[in-house]
Amino acid sequence: MRRVVTLLLVLSCLVVAGCGSGDDESAGGSDTTTTTTTTTTAAVTECADGDAPDAREAETREAPTESLDPAKTYTLTFDTSCGSFTITLDQESAPKTAASLVALAQDGYFDDTIFHRVVPGFVIQGGDPTQSGAGGPGYSTVDAPPSDAKYTKDVVAMAKTGLEAAGTSGSQFFVVTGADAGLSPDYAIVGEVTEGMDTVERIDALGTGDGPPSKPVVVSSVTVTES
Repeated sequence: MRRVVTLLLVLSCLVVAGCGSGDDESAGGSDTTTTTTTTTTAAVTECADGDAPDAREAETREAPTESLDPAKTYTLTFDTSCGSFTITLDQESAPKTAASLVALAQDGYFDDTIFHRVVPGFVIQGGDPTQSGAGGPGYSTVDAPPSDAKYTKDVVAMAKTGLEAAGTSGSQFFVVTGADAGLSPDYAIVGEVTEGMDTVERIDALGTGDGPPSKPVVVSSVTVTES
């Protein structure tokens, strides 16, 4: 899913629904069927109008070396032009990926970025400051998902290219918006949306196919909370 998977095609685009591994391609590059839903005027008007921030140039960062405290719960709250939503990270399933996302969020990596891919009824994908669908932090982590992994509504997983090993992650993530994305167990499952799924659905409603939403959805900031 960097681009998460060119839905259903495992092209060199992100697998899954444009879920690519932060570097370029798709997220669930498997034989998944994409269902397009009709965008409602009400949902669209609840998202603020505005221009997308300038795309940033690709960069190379060092992978974090410190693990998160396994006794604590970590959440990421995304403030967007469509509202806010919170992801509770799953350290048991993806400890390296969770630590990476926390480090990136604390450093402002996701601030002033966009959801560059929205496939209605399938996934919304972001986490690429270059806005190209091929960007990432310059490093990757690997947390292979279990063979029985399911990508159902509210699940948050990481995009990767079709050539990368299962569970490889950069910075691009996707949120499943359909009942079951039907993806193969190739994408690291890093958590689930525990608050603000209505915001995710507003973003999903802006989808027009497999690509950018009908108007920019901007992430202004991401707040890390530990408890």
